[in-house]
Amino acid sequence: MTARARTLLGELIAFDTTSRNSNLDFIHHVETYLADLDIKSTRIASRDGRKANLYASIGPNVPGGVILSGHTDVVPVDGQPWTSDPFTMTARGDRLFGRGTCDMKGFLALMLAAAPAFAKGRFTHPVHFAFSYDEEIGCLGAPDMIAEMAKHLPAPRCAIIGEPTSMRVVTGHKGVYSYRVEITGREWHSSAPDRGASAIMAALPLLGDLAALATHLESRPDPAFDPPHATLTVGMIEGGTAANILARKCGFTFDFRAPPGIDPDAELAHFAETVAALDTRLKSRFSGAGATFTRLSSAPPCRLESADAADFVRRLAGDNGQPRTVAYGTEAGQFQQAGFPVVICGPGSIDQAHQPDEYLDIAQLERGATFMTRLMEALS
Repeated sequence: MTARARTLLGELIAFDTTSRNSNLDFIHHVETYLADLDIKSTRIASRDGRKANLYASIGPNVPGGVILSGHTDVVPVDGQPWTSDPFTMTARGDRLFGRGTCDMKGFLALMLAAAPAFAKGRFTHPVHFAFSYDEEIGCLGAPDMIAEMAKHLPAPRCAIIGEPTSMRVVTGHKGVYSYRVEITGREWHSSAPDRGASAIMAALPLLGDLAALATHLESRPDPAFDPPHATLTVGMIEGGTAANILARKCGFTFDFRAPPGIDPDAELAHFAETVAALDTRLKSRFSGAGATFTRLSSAPPCRLESADAADFVRRLAGDNGQPRTVAYGTEAGQFQQAGFPVVICGPGSIDQAHQPDEYLDIAQLERGATFMTRLMEALS
């Protein structure tokens, strides 16, 4: 199975499924592969039809099966100093290099490598494959697929999200939310700032409020996570045209990562009121001016809710350690909100994800193949 997974991984890496691109060629490839094994799959298209989720079931239509889930999209390679083509899998020593090798096409390749044995075997419980889109830009694609699976599939024992955990069991992560603030002022010569309104100057107090909130969040520890508290960071900011012109536009995007129990909407309620007040002031002075505050994405946190699911996946992974938590987000929280017991476990290290020369250790692929073999035995 390791050799088959390695071959399939090379095929999957060759599809440039950077989130800004369509993933339909990738989905068609998987559909065809499964159809050749007489495995029927269901496509869930995005609203604009440019992308799609896919899920498939193998085995009897009974409760107690297992969902294996992963996202098809990858992060950009732009500006990164790769030493080989990121979309051609390259073996060097005991590592396989390429964009998505660990995050997370390695797990998808293992799923597909196990598919022939699942298709031919006799199992008392089913396995369900799930392939999502746009996880990397806010877990935007999975909810439509999860809703369909919840509606049509018999209740599974658990959903295993194959994000890179070095094949160790993870049972919790922070929620990940992103927001955008856009300010429109009035351009004027900088010698007369009272005659216009600088969007950048209007943004500064807002940025100060966010910095203060970030500091406040550090005072509310949650030792289950590293870092042990919620975090808030401004990741993008832009605006202005010249030093001597009051900026007409300023926009910034920020990231809020919250452990279970912290409601980002509640934490940002005062900030939202401040932006709304700024919007009112700007509109009262100039036509077309104003300020908006928009949530771009929302991926809920995941917490340990099913000891049975965690123990089951620990046995498959050969992991005798305690359940772990991570700071990064996954689609696990969305599966959990739909009523599925969830566990996160997959090949590769998160330390290699999103990096130039991203790689997957072949030993991790081998451990993943053993995991799939044990899963077959468990479902027999």
